[in-house]
Amino acid sequence: MAAYKVLFRKSVKKDLEAIPKRDLHRILKRIENLMEDPRPQGCEKLADQERYRLRQGCYRIVYSIEDDEITICVVKVGHRKDVYRK
Repeated sequence: MAAYKVLFRKSVKKDLEAIPKRDLHRILKRIENLMEDPRPQGCEKLADQERYRLRQGCYRIVYSIEDDEITICVVKVGHRKDVYRK
């Protein structure tokens, strides 16, 4: 199976800047692992959207998968209590 390409929304840069470096390293490693397995054990499909949620400690990574284009788009990264706020 081909490796997926990971894309980030522009707003994710701001999300990542607010995260401590220790946690940021773990989050980026988890996102990197999505390239090989976009639906790892523990990911959950969000009910009302075509997106998935993946936990990394107290942080959540929200992303969408385009199987036809072999891409993953990271939509939001944040603390679990902040991810679902609009």
